[in-house]
Amino acid sequence: MRDGTQSPDVTHLRRDLAAAYRLIALEGMDDGIYTHISARLPDGPGGEKRFLLNPFGLRFDEVTAANLVTVDETGAVIDDPYGAGVNAAGFTIHSAVHMARHDAVCVLHTHTVAGVAVSSVKEGLLSLNQWSAQFHDSIAYHAYEGIALDLAERERIVADLGDKQVMLLRNHGTLLLGRSVAEAVKLALNLERSCKAQVAALGMGLTPDVLPDGVAAHAAGQYQRAYDSIELRGKPDPEWAAQLRRLDAHAPGYLG
Repeated sequence: MRDGTQSPDVTHLRRDLAAAYRLIALEGMDDGIYTHISARLPDGPGGEKRFLLNPFGLRFDEVTAANLVTVDETGAVIDDPYGAGVNAAGFTIHSAVHMARHDAVCVLHTHTVAGVAVSSVKEGLLSLNQWSAQFHDSIAYHAYEGIALDLAERERIVADLGDKQVMLLRNHGTLLLGRSVAEAVKLALNLERSCKAQVAALGMGLTPDVLPDGVAAHAAGQYQRAYDSIELRGKPDPEWAAQLRRLDAHAPGYLG
């Protein structure tokens, strides 16, 4: 690793971020060479902000712990082991969120069929089942303004996000924040299956049975306490450990 950040914590972060890319690819949630998952590195020697990002042009299933690129808050390259640079424009959303939300170790953005579908209806995600109840009253929404290349849009994204960890970018896709890479990935996977279930349920042409607010809120609190026990109190995370074992079996190259 040529960015001079070879501490055990950074090695662990690189491993988890590479794992995130591979898992999103395994789930079919990637979009060619587009969208990103970013992670905040410790500040540099002079206090500069630094982040890890995928090399531009690589598919998610080609990302490894070793070829991740280090960039600053503008997307300018600090260290580039692979030599392909990054899609700086694609980092626009991520940099804005990272700079405004210091609790966000990881920012994960997807364009999936189910996620885009749910982001494209006025009702957004409904509390139809146990999966989607997790997100009851905890999703932010941001109106579509075109491809996110305008730096001025960053302030509006951050304002719409507020203190939430999950955002539906209207007519565009999803945005997840994690206090760790593992948390961001778990939220993304749960949101994806919630969106798939909603598309399937509404596609049946029958009457949707939306959970009462009180029941959905109770379930959401149960989920949140489970996440907090890991992120705030250091409880072991067997779900993430299981996902890493999955990669060891199906995509061991992510560590290279």
